[in-house]
Amino acid sequence: MIPEPLAREPDNGAGGVLECADMRETRRSDSPRKQQRGAAPQRTQRPKFTPDPPNVDRLLGRQPWSKLRDLLPGDAAGHDEVMARIRAYAKLLLTWNQGVSNLISRNDEIRLVDRHIAESLAPSRLLAASGCERFVDFGSGGGLPAVPLSLAGVGSFWTLVESRRNKTLFLRKVHQDLKLNKMDIRTDRLEVLLEKQDQALECDGFTSRATATLAPTLELAGRIVRKGGKAFLWKGSGHVEELEADGSSWAETWKLVSVEPILAGPNVVCVFDRL
Repeated sequence: MIPEPLAREPDNGAGGVLECADMRETRRSDSPRKQQRGAAPQRTQRPKFTPDPPNVDRLLGRQPWSKLRDLLPGDAAGHDEVMARIRAYAKLLLTWNQGVSNLISRNDEIRLVDRHIAESLAPSRLLAASGCERFVDFGSGGGLPAVPLSLAGVGSFWTLVESRRNKTLFLRKVHQDLKLNKMDIRTDRLEVLLEKQDQALECDGFTSRATATLAPTLELAGRIVRKGGKAFLWKGSGHVEELEADGSSWAETWKLVSVEPILAGPNVVCVFDRL
């Protein structure tokens, strides 16, 4: 028997598609009814942002909050309030991360305290004892380390510099909801702000976590940190290579004071004095 020839679907301008009659009939019956001519187009509703995703509270409940207390500077009598505010910040971050845009990796949500907040607070006593009052945080992202440090009482004023608008929108929400009156948010690249000769960026303390390499970071910091000030740079396991490779480019402006380990991991904080 000679098989039934394939029927050609009428050309719709995008190239005809060859189908057998049975396939064409099945497609008609399975496809949704076409919109009637003249009817108003149906709008596809976007999923609504849920201000408090159900699993955020579960994630918060699984974090090792107790380990943060030993990292906090200052009088232990005030630590309960600090912990409550840090937890409120964490809830804002997780809610934004799941409902608006990424601030941290989704895989890191369960490790928010261990990998991000604890690492931010680990050198907090060192920063508090440094005598620095006005800090600039370069490449603030979702507020790490600046927000936890500010909540812990480090410094008297913080300026957070972040070039990505979706992240500064979150930082402004944190600023508003947690009433961080001694904090300023700047949406721009630091080098662009420096070209504008913004005197508000002058500081005696500079922080940066996992941004650029040492040499360009210290070059920028050297333009705003007063003599006698300090830079605290969170670095990974490659910090030794960076120090050896870039040392000659910043040696006239900065002196490496110490390399402080962060908890039990491979990361460190490199501490520099402004000459």
